[in-house]
Amino acid sequence: MEKNKSFFRPQGILVILVCLSGSLSLGLMMLFKPNASDAQSSRSVKVKDATANVGTQQRVEKLKDQMLTSWQQEAQAKGIASDVPPRFQGATIQAAKLPSGQKVVALTFDDGPWPQTTAKILDILKKNDIKSTFFVVGQNVKNYPDLVKRVVTDGHAIGNHTWHHWYHYMNPRVAAYEIDNTTNLIYQTTGVKTSLFRPPGGMMHNGVAAYARSNKYAIIMWSSDSVDYSRPAVPRLINNIFREAKAGGIVLMHDGGGDRTHTVQALPEIISKFRKQGYQFVTIPELLAMQDKEQKLIASGASRTNANKK
Repeated sequence: MEKNKSFFRPQGILVILVCLSGSLSLGLMMLFKPNASDAQSSRSVKVKDATANVGTQQRVEKLKDQMLTSWQQEAQAKGIASDVPPRFQGATIQAAKLPSGQKVVALTFDDGPWPQTTAKILDILKKNDIKSTFFVVGQNVKNYPDLVKRVVTDGHAIGNHTWHHWYHYMNPRVAAYEIDNTTNLIYQTTGVKTSLFRPPGGMMHNGVAAYARSNKYAIIMWSSDSVDYSRPAVPRLINNIFREAKAGGIVLMHDGGGDRTHTVQALPEIISKFRKQGYQFVTIPELLAMQDKEQKLIASGASRTNANKK
């Protein structure tokens, strides 16, 4: 019996140790094993977060749509449009033919919208209660849509200045891309369908002006050039404008395409000098409407004279 006791005692201890080891392993497994419900809960939170993000994005997109609609409605409510009388569709205009007593002038700005300059020019125009015309570049409209929206909602007219502002020759397909894409984006951004066009650099023989003419755009040139693209000193810039200033004239300046600091600095003095000479400021559509009215009056007077002769 003593031998049996000495034989079973170590075995009993071994069994106890095995049991304890198993219990400890099981406990550790239960301690570190991910809880299925916790994992499910984590996945649920992630799904909810993703859903919330999608919902937020949808609300942002909806807000953008509402803002765009608001901009377009505001523009249309103000009657802002760049349509021109039929007689000017496909025509090239350097200045309006008006009675000598009608001292009006149209300020125009090319190559924008431009982040460093356009807003400053708009501020000056607003302070002086002046409406002008902006000929915008399509890729700048794409990059700075808020500035284009402000141009329209501030009451200014807007025109097409091509997509890339290229000077080289363009076949009809390229010219169509340059003009149509710009006009479409202007409309999508502002609600205005423009029929005003100004060729970059005033170039009339590289294909783009021909396309514009065939699609009944009024091709708007200028009678007075500030030459501000060469960055002349402010006094010289002002003299460039007034050397050719006249009633019914169209003034060329730039709000984009480079450093237009001198244009911004000169603009208040340009406005003041025109006003001292008795000028009022109009947009290009207003200027063309004035000439159209005058020509209709002349035609009506001629008709009455001919009728009386009969």
